[in-house]
Amino acid sequence: MGRPQGVEVAKTRTRGLGSTYSRVVPGVSGRVLVVDDNKVIRQLIKVNLELEGFEVVTANDGAECLDVVHRVAPDVITLDVVMPRLDGFGAAAQLRADPRTSAVPVAIVSACTQQEVEAGIAAGVDAFLAKPFEPAELVRVVRRLVERKDRRDGRKGAPAGRGR
Repeated sequence: MGRPQGVEVAKTRTRGLGSTYSRVVPGVSGRVLVVDDNKVIRQLIKVNLELEGFEVVTANDGAECLDVVHRVAPDVITLDVVMPRLDGFGAAAQLRADPRTSAVPVAIVSACTQQEVEAGIAAGVDAFLAKPFEPAELVRVVRRLVERKDRRDGRKGAPAGRGR
């Protein structure tokens, strides 16, 4: 099955122990809603994005994501696939069905099997990042999605996540 234009699949593996990022980027690069039922993974994603200047809000599962998404108004949403109450595909499909969130870029952060990629594409997912992931690849994927959203919204120079 061919991949629709604009869908990104990043397959990376983490290296051994060591530092990931050592600098804090001033200013906010965008607001990201990180959704994962695993507290350690949520925290890992949050820290790496915050070190690169993103504002990060977290949710424990897809149901909580749908509860907070309108208050948070994220520029990008990252979703795990396997979560209690509502999985990542269900959350992505509901986000796409809601006119208020249909244009928010969604990235799946999971094992990214071929079946998951196909199900994600069907649900309207914009990008995929395989676990375990390189923190630099996570930041690159999220930054690319924020930039794509800003171009689509016509906010080229405006800081993402602001002016709402």
